[in-house]
Amino acid sequence: MIATAGTKGVAVLGSTGSIGTTALRVIERQRARFRVVALTANSNRSLLSEQVRKFAPSFVGMVEQQQGDADESWKSGSESLIAAATRDDADIVLNAIVGAAGLDATLAALKRGKRVALANKETLVIAGDVVKQACASGCGEVVPVDSEHSAILQCVTGHPSRQVRRVVLTASGGPFRGWSEKQLASATIEDALRHPTWQMGRKITIDSATLANKALEVIEAHFLFDLPYDRIEVVVHPQSVVHSFVEFIDGSVVAQMSVPTMELPVLYALTHPERVADEGVPAFDPVRLSPMTYEPVDHQRFPALRLGIDAGRAGGSAPAVFNAANECAVAGFLAGKIRFSDIPRAISSALDALADLPAGSRENLLEADARARAHVREKFGC
Repeated sequence: MIATAGTKGVAVLGSTGSIGTTALRVIERQRARFRVVALTANSNRSLLSEQVRKFAPSFVGMVEQQQGDADESWKSGSESLIAAATRDDADIVLNAIVGAAGLDATLAALKRGKRVALANKETLVIAGDVVKQACASGCGEVVPVDSEHSAILQCVTGHPSRQVRRVVLTASGGPFRGWSEKQLASATIEDALRHPTWQMGRKITIDSATLANKALEVIEAHFLFDLPYDRIEVVVHPQSVVHSFVEFIDGSVVAQMSVPTMELPVLYALTHPERVADEGVPAFDPVRLSPMTYEPVDHQRFPALRLGIDAGRAGGSAPAVFNAANECAVAGFLAGKIRFSDIPRAISSALDALADLPAGSRENLLEADARARAHVREKFGC
């Protein structure tokens, strides 16, 4: 990609995943405003090589790079994420890494005063207070990429938090919205990966099926918008057209709507608070997208949501334990080692055993993360 004078440099962490590839499509269309300066991937060498040829970044990293995998100029290991996130030519760091592995890159970028376009919700779930401290000390900023939080940001921009009565996150309900508890007990990997409205990575798709993803988003909203948990609600909206509601203190409700696409929240995270023209998002047709329906969450069938919200309310290390136990259990399910219904059981077991671990620092929180994973592996064979 040919750089244009005055463009902002973007480092894309996790460039070969669903959000990373989406971000690169957006940046390609917006090349008069943005240029790719760094790309990192976990292990997808072939796709990363294609991206490097197309965008010609000045830095390339692959976390699990093996000898002979790629050009010797590529950096390897988890350190490559921090190196990419702290480059002088990176004005914006788009963090699309999956799971707890994204935490250190976010902290490093914020301490260097970067804008972090955050798709790695686990960063805030694990260490929300630590992230806020990093923002303050380095004068960095976090702008959400999740469609729900982008929607809230678009609704509240220009309004102080004291004017917000509550926010309502929407959930598609996932592939198991109409399934009974008996059916859920025999759900297969293929069933869980068959999401009705979104095309996403495997881990986040399973999280959507359990509604653990919505718990992570509630915790993330708490930190992003400084809202107490009793002012954050969740409603099932199968069509995924309304991405969130914001109710203000005068009773007015503002919603952000669009066709289900991640290109819009990615673009807004790059340009906020400005809006720019873009040809990538289809026109909104309210007739074609109707009817739009809403349902309450069934916490009996989907206990992971309540477990996560309770962990958020408890604070301390509990959110880190929730996230780590969920990641480990999801990996176990995808590997065929446990059943779908074992995922919330594993989370509950870890929280019962470990939710009171010390917090307050990155090191303590990562220790809680490690112990939660070890607990799930030992008790559930993941």
